[in-house]
This record gives sequence, structure tokens and C-alpha cells, in this order.
Amino acid sequence: MTETGDDRQRLHLVFGGELTTLKDVQFRDLDKLDIVGIYPDYASALAAWKGKAQQTVDNAHMRYFIVHMHRLLDPEEA
Repeated sequence: MTETGDDRQRLHLVFGGELTTLKDVQFRDLDKLDIVGIYPDYASALAAWKGKAQQTVDNAHMRYFIVHMHRLLDPEEA
């Protein structure tokens, strides 16, 4: 259960890959996407994102993202 008393799952996907340019989100090779994992809440996803982003700080084209899967699964949910 979360701090607000809401026990609904709010799944988040963390993934990344190397971009073709720094101006757009276009991946260089979709076969090489790094699917870090699916997390039950934003805090867990953020911790995973920070860890992967820190590991790739020397590659400016490497980017990691957090996708709010719960918003895709239930668009009516805020």
C-alpha cells in the first residue's frame, strides 16, 4: 500500500538504448534496447533508472527512460 492508502499497482518500465542523434528519440538499433525491468512504483523505477543512467554517463547518445505503464493500461487514471 502506498502512503496515500492506494493499493493499486502503478507499473513502470525502465528501458534505454543508444540514440541516433541528441535531438530526437530515435534508437540506433532496436535489437540492442536495454530492458532494465518493470517496477511496482515510481520510486523503484527511478532508482533503477538512476543506476543505469550513471553507468552510461560517458556515452552522450545513451538514454534511459521511465514509462508509466499504468497510464497506458488505464488512461482514465491520473
